[in-house]
Amino acid sequence: MIQTSARLLQLLSLLQIRREWTGPALAERMQVTERTIRRDIGKLRTLGYPIHASPGIAGGYQLGPGAELPPLLLDDDEALAVALGLGAVAAGPVAGIGESSVRALAKLEQVLPSRLRRRFAALKNTVTTLPSDAAPVDPMQLTAISAAITDHRELSFDYTKADGGTGRRLVEPYRLVDTGRRWYFVAWDTEREDWRTFRADRISSMPTERKRFVPRQLPAKDIAAYVQESITRSPYKYDVVVRLHAPVHEVAALVGPHTASLSAEGEDRTILRAGWDRLETPAAHLASLGMDFEILSPAEFRDHARAVAERLIQAAAGGLPASEENERFPAQQ
Repeated sequence: MIQTSARLLQLLSLLQIRREWTGPALAERMQVTERTIRRDIGKLRTLGYPIHASPGIAGGYQLGPGAELPPLLLDDDEALAVALGLGAVAAGPVAGIGESSVRALAKLEQVLPSRLRRRFAALKNTVTTLPSDAAPVDPMQLTAISAAITDHRELSFDYTKADGGTGRRLVEPYRLVDTGRRWYFVAWDTEREDWRTFRADRISSMPTERKRFVPRQLPAKDIAAYVQESITRSPYKYDVVVRLHAPVHEVAALVGPHTASLSAEGEDRTILRAGWDRLETPAAHLASLGMDFEILSPAEFRDHARAVAERLIQAAAGGLPASEENERFPAQQ
């Protein structure tokens, strides 16, 4: 009986994490026969779970809306992790989730064992979250993107570009990436026939699922690194590369992954690569780090840095350039 109940919970869990399963796929995943899967599906239906079945080769099982989930069974570490996660999400960039997370957290705290409530209260009371400039994103949009990724379905949506232009995009979605400040997803743009990285908060309509697609080979093995490269360098006018005279861990403490990509060059040198549209911004940002650095490229950035340096020297001296001083105060004869 215990083995059967555990199998039913496993089956229900699989139906919750994926939009649709074929009978053979479920049987392979659970290491049982297809006959057992059909029998267990029938048992779940008798318990009130609306499980829909579509016939044919492309058919499968799908958990319908309105299913009441069984109680969560968590060990101590899992319960504490869920409570901390809800606390973090309540202040996170997903729009409309904060209030729901607070309600869920309140319910979870009520059923936490006293030993865990003390640990959680200690953590919660000693941590303060500062307001962030994270871009809010509609959780329903994230859900739609995730479902399309799982089912290998094209997505159509309205998108606002960085320059304010808008347009309809048709893509094959592959991965969602959370940078902490923003959500991005990597997709193959069917019109441009190339890989693109989209900001989820710039989607101005609910994504609509289209036909299924055959998955392509991803543009990189490390998708997180690929997204970082895309958002810190590719879209910008100037590709800035500098060498900082400091270990990479010290630079990383001051420069976030959404700003630049960092790589160690020995024990006490760091190569920083980032994209900017205006050279004034990296000049001010790098100077504020308080670290010596060398400009490797582009040449325009070196010229800009020299001009800024001369201007600052003049400002520190409290005077005007020599040519202007002579014009304003001619030498006495």
